[in-house]
Amino acid sequence: MNKIWLIVQREFLNRVQKKSFLVTTILVPLIIPALLGGLIYFAVREAERAKPDVVEILDETGKFSLEDTKRFSIVPVKASLEQAKKAYQQSDHFALLYIPASEDVNNPTGITLYTKESQSVEKIGNLERMLTDKVKDFKMERYNIDKATLKDIRSTEVNIREVSLSDTGEEKSSNTGILYGLGMSLGILMYMFVFIYGIQIMQGVIDEKTSKIVEVIVSSVKPFQLMLGKIFGIASVGIVQFLIWIILITTVTSSVLGYFGMKMPQQQAMEQVTKQMDDDEVKEAMQQSSKMPEFLSNLGSIPFGQVAFLFLFYFLGGYLLYGALFAAVGSAVDSIQESQQFQFPITIPLLIGYFGLFMFVLRDPHGPVSFWLSIIPFTSPVTMVGRIAFGVPAWQLVLSMSLLVAGFLFTTWIAGRIYRVGILMTGTKVNYKVLARWFMMRN
Repeated sequence: MNKIWLIVQREFLNRVQKKSFLVTTILVPLIIPALLGGLIYFAVREAERAKPDVVEILDETGKFSLEDTKRFSIVPVKASLEQAKKAYQQSDHFALLYIPASEDVNNPTGITLYTKESQSVEKIGNLERMLTDKVKDFKMERYNIDKATLKDIRSTEVNIREVSLSDTGEEKSSNTGILYGLGMSLGILMYMFVFIYGIQIMQGVIDEKTSKIVEVIVSSVKPFQLMLGKIFGIASVGIVQFLIWIILITTVTSSVLGYFGMKMPQQQAMEQVTKQMDDDEVKEAMQQSSKMPEFLSNLGSIPFGQVAFLFLFYFLGGYLLYGALFAAVGSAVDSIQESQQFQFPITIPLLIGYFGLFMFVLRDPHGPVSFWLSIIPFTSPVTMVGRIAFGVPAWQLVLSMSLLVAGFLFTTWIAGRIYRVGILMTGTKVNYKVLARWFMMRN
């Protein structure tokens, strides 16, 4: 045990004392808020400078009298379709909207948008909504419904207040949007951290093997002790770096938000935003603003301490499980290029967990597929952290955590049997048959 601890210290200090570690640990928390701030700044500047796109409309029905909006400037065209297309190609206008003659304007067909370049889904959707609103006006006239009545009907909104009931009948506020965002963020982070630090283990093993350092080390310690020390050493580096990132990102983000909060009061910020919105979007923004107190209340009800603990546990469990397999691969090959054929089978369960997070867990966190993905050790590190925000029964957490520990012990045993032979083998062409023979070899 003492030898393993010495190897853990060696791996930890070798990485922490490097300039690259200090630079990465300090710069990443500064770069992320800087990137977000820069993107927001340029988005606001672009929105302020943006001019409405000019849309030519050739309306053969004569009834689609669209009005200018903050996004589009409407220019009616009186010509044949061919003449309109030629004139449009010679102009710098955004698009040509062709509305063919139709016997029933309540169900128009054949509407075509001519553009010089492929346009964004958002812009096409805005034009479709404008035409849809116009068709609704036609139908109102047909059914003798005045616009004021329809406007009153449209303004009706139903808000569902989410309340979770515990087994004892205790009520607790809930918010699906917050839980969805939290679950997605945790799952993505888990996938990234497990994969990145697992690759670091494999790279470290390959470097020591090719430089012949490992031959000196194994003369003093057993290969299995060396593997465990390397795994736990790099894990400690990941935990320290992760905790520093949390502290720095939280501090920097709070400072940036506080600075902009002082420079731009809420009312001024709302005015800047609403300048770029249509009337319907302004109303929606105001409605969302009125929900902010409830949002903050629901955010405060999330047990972040428990979430952080479970995230740390599953990070360690997932890292140790996959780290042992990456260590075995690193011991069997002589270069990163040779390791690629063995990396993919290892990462398949991790990818299944990643895609399952979006396809099953976030859509139905309590469904049967989500349950099994969060229980199986090879997928639970990613999928369970996506579920914990939604609330997971205690027995499922205990079962998942127990199986993850068992999975780590199992993969460590398998990896250890390959590692003890492969770490001293160089120049050998390795395939799965060779790995199986190394695994079956007796001490």
